[in-house]
Amino acid sequence: MIAGYCVVTYLLGVGDRHLDNLLLTKNGKLFHVDFGYILGRDPKVLPPPMRLSREMVDAMGGTNSDHFHDFKKHCYTSFLALRRSANLILNLFALVVDASIPDIALEPDKTVKKVQDKFVLHLNDEEAVHYMQNLIEISVTAMMAAVFENLHKMAQYWRK
Repeated sequence: MIAGYCVVTYLLGVGDRHLDNLLLTKNGKLFHVDFGYILGRDPKVLPPPMRLSREMVDAMGGTNSDHFHDFKKHCYTSFLALRRSANLILNLFALVVDASIPDIALEPDKTVKKVQDKFVLHLNDEEAVHYMQNLIEISVTAMMAAVFENLHKMAQYWRK
């Protein structure tokens, strides 16, 4: 479930992905509650390409755990499956270009291209898996994401 979330939010360029925007149902399903930033827009400086916090990795048992290894395999599988449906997904995005969605309205002529670029369709499947491996590594080790997560926690604490 988390792997699919990470891949889809990467492809859609969902921003502002702090832990307060991630909720968990009673049966363990993860869902995101704020889609105010999409297609690469993000209020944070230098956001990681994929929302994968240290807390998420720790909950899987760390980077050397079987659960994290399974997570990565699910990311690769999800990414490859979505790439096979890229034409359908890109056509759906082409249909919403004229909708009143603020992040699409900013650059409607670039909307489909932004999503298309995330699919890295010029790569074969093996290269695409390596690409995803690199995204996961960059995201897990992203320092700015950890800094902003802690700043967000402090801001929420002082708000109360």
